[in-house]
Amino acid sequence: MDSGNAGRSEGGRGGFGRGGRGGRGGRGRGRGRGRRDGGRDENVWTPVTKLGRLVKEGKITSIEEIFLYSLPVKEAEIIDHFLRDKLQDEVMKIMPVQKQSSAGQRTRFKAFVALGDTAGHIGLGVKCASEVATAIRGAITAAKLSVAPVRRGYWGRTSGLPHTVPCKVTGKCASVSVRLIPAPRGTGLVSSPVGKKLLHMAGVTDCYTSTTGHTRTTGNYIKALYYALRNTYTFLTPELWKDNALMPNPYQEHTDFLSKKQLM
Repeated sequence: MDSGNAGRSEGGRGGFGRGGRGGRGGRGRGRGRGRRDGGRDENVWTPVTKLGRLVKEGKITSIEEIFLYSLPVKEAEIIDHFLRDKLQDEVMKIMPVQKQSSAGQRTRFKAFVALGDTAGHIGLGVKCASEVATAIRGAITAAKLSVAPVRRGYWGRTSGLPHTVPCKVTGKCASVSVRLIPAPRGTGLVSSPVGKKLLHMAGVTDCYTSTTGHTRTTGNYIKALYYALRNTYTFLTPELWKDNALMPNPYQEHTDFLSKKQLM
C-alpha cells in the first residue's frame, strides 16, 4: 500500500482526521453555541464609577448620603439599588418630532417619563428615538439619573407627617412658570391632571398651584413643575440655619477601597 492510501485509511478524508485542527472535534469550525464569557449572568450589575462601586459594596447605605454630598449619579442601577421596589413610573406624553432631510422628512418620537416613590423623590426623563419603545426605555433611564429629593413641610401646625411644600417655590421652563403654594391639610392637590400625577409621585398630598404661560405645551409644563419641586431644598428656612458638622466625603473616607484595582 502506498503512502497516500495509508494516509486516507488512517485519518480519513485524505489524511485529515476528525481529531485534527480542521475537523469537527478540533478547535476550528465552531458553531458559537457555547457562552464565551464563562457563564456570567448579564443581569449582574458591574459598576463602572467610583460611586457605583461604593454603593454595591455597601459603603453608602442610603440615597440621602448621595444628595448630602451632591455626588453626581452616572449609573441608573444606583437608583435601582436604593428605590427598586418603591419607584413607580408613568409616561406623561409621547409626541412625534420631525426633521427635514434631503430625502424628505424623518419622524422620531419624543417621550416624557416621570417616576417617583411617593416619599420625597422625583425624577423626570426626556428621550427621543425612532421607535416609541426605545424612547420610553431611554426616558426611564434618564429619569432615574435625574432623581432629586423633594422637601415637604406643613401649613400651620407641625403635627403628623409633612403633607405640603414647606414654602412657596417656583419653577420655569420656556414660557411656562409654575408656582407651588402650601395648602392646609385636607385640601388635596389643586392642579391639572398632569400636575396631580407629578405631585403625587413626589409625596405631596396638599398643594395649591399657580401657572402662567403656554401650559398647553405639556413638555414645558412638566419640566417647570419638576424644577419647582427640585427647588424646595434650595430655600433655606430658619429650621435649617443651625450648623451641621459634615463628615468626610465618601470618596475621601473610602479612598483605600477605591484605590484597589477592581476585579472584573
